[in-house]
Amino acid sequence: MTDALNAFPTAGTQTLRALSRYPTRTAFSWPGGTLSYRGAIDMIGSIQKVFMGLGAQPGTRVAMLTANRAETWCAGVAAQLCRFAITWLHPLGSREDQIDQIEDSGAEILVIDAAAFLQRGGELAMQARGLRHVFTVGRADYGLDLLVALGKAGSATPKDFAQLDDVAVLNYTGGTTGKSKGALRRHRENAGFASAILADFEIPMDPRYLTVAPISHVAGTKVLPALMRGGTIHMMKGFDPEAVLQTIQREKINFTLFVPTMIYVLLDHPALSKTDLSSLDLVLYGASPMSPTRLIEGIERIGPVFSQLYGQTECYPVSVLRKADHDPKQPELFLSCGFPIAACDARILDDDDQEVADGEAGEICVRAPHVMKEYWKRPEQTADTLKSGWLHTGDIAKRDDRGYMYILDRKKDMIVSGGFNIFPREVEDVLSTHSGVAMVAVVGVPDDKWGEAVTAVVVTKPGAQPDERELIELVKSRKGSAHAPKQIKFVSEMPMTGVGKIDKKVLRAEFWQGRDRMVG
Repeated sequence: MTDALNAFPTAGTQTLRALSRYPTRTAFSWPGGTLSYRGAIDMIGSIQKVFMGLGAQPGTRVAMLTANRAETWCAGVAAQLCRFAITWLHPLGSREDQIDQIEDSGAEILVIDAAAFLQRGGELAMQARGLRHVFTVGRADYGLDLLVALGKAGSATPKDFAQLDDVAVLNYTGGTTGKSKGALRRHRENAGFASAILADFEIPMDPRYLTVAPISHVAGTKVLPALMRGGTIHMMKGFDPEAVLQTIQREKINFTLFVPTMIYVLLDHPALSKTDLSSLDLVLYGASPMSPTRLIEGIERIGPVFSQLYGQTECYPVSVLRKADHDPKQPELFLSCGFPIAACDARILDDDDQEVADGEAGEICVRAPHVMKEYWKRPEQTADTLKSGWLHTGDIAKRDDRGYMYILDRKKDMIVSGGFNIFPREVEDVLSTHSGVAMVAVVGVPDDKWGEAVTAVVVTKPGAQPDERELIELVKSRKGSAHAPKQIKFVSEMPMTGVGKIDKKVLRAEFWQGRDRMVG
């Protein structure tokens, strides 16, 4: 009875319902092809028939390496309908990291997008231990072509065999502070994500959703909500700014998701001013902080369409900063990660898990139906992260009197300089207001006098040459001398993680190399 009262239908059942509701509409579109809602159901059914024929046990892990394409998305749905669990390999990940994930997750089935990852797929098929079945989507000299196999299998009506306590997904963390961990969700934890997104995100009716970022990550969480609204998923296999602009204009895209670095590139692209972007209704952004000055520029040049999302692999979504909150007359809200969604109890707690007063710093801690169950095979880290019944996000933040949260920084990124605790985000927010700064990252570097010295790494805007002393004085005037960088390093580009975040681990490594301290 408890399950019946507290559980959503599984995401697989929700998907089949959505696809059945709009059979004649176009579910997926990409350069050179389309797939209808009815066609997607048929494909899912045929792939499920292939998977069921393997004789694999419930709980079997299916690893997937793919660009954005409809066939592999359908394969993921089919796997979950079979009571298998899917683990998405990051398309920009290294071979070693992908092998680690396959082996750590215990994957027995590997699905490869042969058009995008022909060589890498062959390497994984040969080198990853534990694989029993390798499928390629498209021709390859290894594995079995899934498209050929489903053709031979013939038609089948898809059926959801998944149970609430079956593992649905193993999503691996970004690994910016160490080795990636598998965040495990059963169908019980996975079932409500689409409804939570539809309740609090301003996704338009009849969405025309452009996926540019990988659907293996946060962009993929918007596919089911868009289909539940009868929309079309327009798939691109990578970020080409000119192609993105052309697609928005041609297909009258009204909804998309970018990481901030993509928005910066679009704002600096000469084709932007010549492109009709009037169809855009919602541009979600997230994964890393966005420069307030560039956000204002985006609102002025693209329109009042921006909305910030916040969450993490262990719990997504947590909060949202909606379009109405993006008012250039109230720019202080641009520094907020938003207001908690209705399905999430998010609080700011101290080290004793007690709620702090408004305006005081503490850790964002979360309770929600969609919080992960555990880190796969990591009981100690699970206990630390899920202690006292709260997911401890590792994000240090403060809350204003209206309930908006403002992230100061990652707990592990805090700089201790001269006895003061300094959150890099506070310094970055000041430096990003300078007209000549395109991107900035602040890290602590070893210093005999200060312990750690605040150091800013800056990418300048084209043609700009901000003075180091000017930038240091800007921070000193806004935040005081303790926060002021001891040095500014100018670089042409930032190291980025696969999900579009500045890789501070790489930045710190350059400064901490040869020191006894571990790079975190």
